[in-house]
Amino acid sequence: MARSRFRNAGARVCAVMSTPDHYSRLGLHRRCTPDQIREAYRRMTRLFHPDVNPDSPTAVEQMTAVNLAYEVLGDPERRSVYDRELGEREAAGRSVRTRADRRPSIPLVQDVPLGIEELLAGTTRDVSVRDPGNPDGPETYRLVVPPETAPGTKFRIPRVGSAAGSVVVLKVTVRPGFRFKARGSDLRCDLRISSSRAEQGGVEFVQGADGTRHRLTIPRGIARGAELRIEGGGLPRARGGRGDLRVRITYRVEVRVSRPVRNC
Repeated sequence: MARSRFRNAGARVCAVMSTPDHYSRLGLHRRCTPDQIREAYRRMTRLFHPDVNPDSPTAVEQMTAVNLAYEVLGDPERRSVYDRELGEREAAGRSVRTRADRRPSIPLVQDVPLGIEELLAGTTRDVSVRDPGNPDGPETYRLVVPPETAPGTKFRIPRVGSAAGSVVVLKVTVRPGFRFKARGSDLRCDLRISSSRAEQGGVEFVQGADGTRHRLTIPRGIARGAELRIEGGGLPRARGGRGDLRVRITYRVEVRVSRPVRNC
């Protein structure tokens, strides 16, 4: 009788964990606004549209899931019902896990380094996860990173096989690029100017990581190594908006050598 009760509990846990998370599918948090839902849906549609991914069964599956997520979250009444059911299922899942296994479930956490362009444009990755405690060996999970994803964003994915009932947390980090280095949501780059520009000041243009051309005012007499800031020129922030683009000024100092004048 006890074994049957635990088997049924495990089945209910799997049912709860397999419930689709429409918010994660669109890369949103649960307190998002209707405008954010519409914008996320447009971004995901551009990413997985069949015209962009011809002959790709994976893209078709992803597009179907995105459409379903938008149908639910885009309708205020259906979203309200979904939020209520999602909360009840998660509460039931926590209760079942507590009864079935008193030991705390520790999520498996793994970093996923991505390029700056991938965070801005979105990408899809198959991530291999190795858990020494899993007798089934390495696990592979499909990670869909929506466009405009902030560094440090965590994606919780239900595990499968003998690890079912727990989750793997995939945390996206920034891989340094050739031109830009990231610190949080801020980006840093160098701008080389002439010594005359440094002396006289003026205007220069800097191309951001997303291709935007930023106008940068150079103060007169700026020192080498000085840093200028372009607000909103960095990576997305987790709570909205963007970080800054910090531009370090470099130039070569002109050295003039003159011969001393001799008096005859």
